[in-house]
Amino acid sequence: MLMTLPWKQRPAEEPGAPQRGAVRTAPPTQREPDPDWYWRPLVLITLLVVFFGILSSAARDFWRWLDQPVHEVVLQGAVRHLDRQAIATELATHFDSTLFGLDLAQLRDQLIRDPWVHDAAISRAWPPALKVSVVEEVPVARWGDKGLLNHQGDIFWPELKPEYRSLPRLSGPAHETVRIMEQFHDLNRMFAASGLRLAGLTLEPRGAWTLELSNGVQVVAGREQLIPRLRRFLTVYQLELAERAEQIELIDIRYTNGVAVRWRPEEKSENAG
Repeated sequence: MLMTLPWKQRPAEEPGAPQRGAVRTAPPTQREPDPDWYWRPLVLITLLVVFFGILSSAARDFWRWLDQPVHEVVLQGAVRHLDRQAIATELATHFDSTLFGLDLAQLRDQLIRDPWVHDAAISRAWPPALKVSVVEEVPVARWGDKGLLNHQGDIFWPELKPEYRSLPRLSGPAHETVRIMEQFHDLNRMFAASGLRLAGLTLEPRGAWTLELSNGVQVVAGREQLIPRLRRFLTVYQLELAERAEQIELIDIRYTNGVAVRWRPEEKSENAG
């Protein structure tokens, strides 16, 4: 029979007493809800609204500071026939808004209406100004009696100045300008080898060519066998006609075995009585 000695008995552990080797944990407590929790999102939203309002206002003020009326037009590019002050004045008459409100495409269209403007570009600059880059037309020949041709074969119609009277005079259908320029260049080299210089070239609607020499003599070449006819003409001219060139008005080389010459009318002098 198992007996327990009274002095060996362990005292009974009281409920809730801590046990050896164990950690006493406090019972979980329930947190009370924050009475102001619903104000925090409202405060955050309000701060964001104020921030973006200030930012928007600052942006508008900055934009107004940038977007001021244009006070200057800066013309870039070498010009010979264009008046810089006249261009700036003409553009200024179309300033119907501030710097960023101007229609640059419309201003460019207005600028290139000048017959001496081949191309143009307009950009904004700061302080409020417009930079205008202009490419001026460079005439290489006259077109008829009133027009000029540039190196690309484009026709433009400025007021002719006396200095351009010495340019070669070309004429013909408007869609044939490049062909006429190339033909003039080739024929001029051909004539230069014989000591002659071309002053003009005309292409008739039916394809016939008429040349004008620098001494005023016109050469009717027709439309067929142009180069053989001109070679024959150069031979005849050097042998028979060069010494009398001042008396010649026109030479027709459309004949197979020769040329026809129209002489200038002789000036009749009045005899003193």
